[in-house]
Amino acid sequence: MPTNALCAELTPQNSTDAKRRRLARKAQALGRKVLNELETLVTPDTLLRWYRELVASKWNYSHRRSPGRPRLMRTIAELILQMALENPSWVYTRIRGTLANLGHQVGRGTIASILSDNGIKPAPERGAHTRWSTFLKAHWECLTAADFMSVEVCTFRGFVTQYILFFIDIASRSALKLGDIKM
Repeated sequence: MPTNALCAELTPQNSTDAKRRRLARKAQALGRKVLNELETLVTPDTLLRWYRELVASKWNYSHRRSPGRPRLMRTIAELILQMALENPSWVYTRIRGTLANLGHQVGRGTIASILSDNGIKPAPERGAHTRWSTFLKAHWECLTAADFMSVEVCTFRGFVTQYILFFIDIASRSALKLGDIKM
């Protein structure tokens, strides 16, 4: 390669990234000692830096990345809003714990951001104890009471003890007797 080939390759008027890459490859092949002897438009350090950047760009996958953290799924955000509206006394950490029980890892700050973005401010009673009647009204549809009792029944053979297990659905007030055992 003639010595003026590197000089003619790059001029300020026609410098493009493709020409810089080609020049960096040629400069790397020549080495620093030969580059120091040549008269080039840019310094040998610049040429070798371009080659290092060329090698580094091969392993740079920034074009595949999107900026920032991935957004929270819309269904989880809706679930957070539903929990906050249906349970006004729940603090952020309570909502976070409930989501963790469902298998979703969401930060406390994320929950606060979602609620504030939707105009839900922290309730004045957040952190206060929930009254029993409020708890029952909020969970009325999923509550069931259970009882296990013994009853003495008079028969022809005398008194017999029966053990009874039954459940009561609180919302419908219907009872379900699972069985009894006579002893």
